[in-house]
Amino acid sequence: MDLNADLGEGFGVWKLGDDEALLDLVTSANVACGFHGGDPSIMRAVCAAAADRGVAIGAQVGYRDLAGFGRRRIDYRHDDLRDEIIYQIAALDGFARIAGDRVRYVKPHGALYNTAAVDELQAGAVVDAITDYDAGLPVLCQPGSTLARLAADAGLRVVGEGFADRSYLPDGRLTPRTHPDAVIHNSAAVADRVVQMAVEHTVTAVDGTEVPCRVDSICLHGDTAGAVDLARRVRASLLDADLSLASFA
Repeated sequence: MDLNADLGEGFGVWKLGDDEALLDLVTSANVACGFHGGDPSIMRAVCAAAADRGVAIGAQVGYRDLAGFGRRRIDYRHDDLRDEIIYQIAALDGFARIAGDRVRYVKPHGALYNTAAVDELQAGAVVDAITDYDAGLPVLCQPGSTLARLAADAGLRVVGEGFADRSYLPDGRLTPRTHPDAVIHNSAAVADRVVQMAVEHTVTAVDGTEVPCRVDSICLHGDTAGAVDLARRVRASLLDADLSLASFA
């Protein structure tokens, strides 16, 4: 099982999350590419730290929305969104190569992630950006989503992702962050859910129903309060369940 986290999401003098500590715990790093968070210096530092630890570097691409942290939907023309995603992948890939590695996968962030899960135009833009830049890059996304389907149709490798600290709707989508129960703060509950997703391939939705959730990677949000302690607990729970941890990339 892969354990990933969103990293490098500070900007300038504003720090968000403990990237160094999380890099000691995860197997893949979703690195912000400067649009929803991150800047060139942060991107370079996180790539170097990830490469030093053998953690796979992924491009976490998002909307051009620093003020809203990429969590507000933006309507784009297909070509504009495609090219902005290529721009982000290429920028991070430059810093990854300086660190002696390369970008190994792509994951949308925030509102782009949620929109591409259901919207063919934006999902298509993500797929076209990846195929234009490097068709060998896997796409990390929700299983069963529009993005997963279009990526598979285009011949891309699709890696299903589950969220340790987010609640799910009965249809398998993530609960919107505007909902008070969108983020799960109880660390014991989070650890149990992760093992459920990894072993039973299901997740319990907000209404109590069991939803299919076949995943190869578990995401922790680096900006969540107590993210490092939660990552330690999740990692320990997976190892206690006799699961080995390794990046899919």
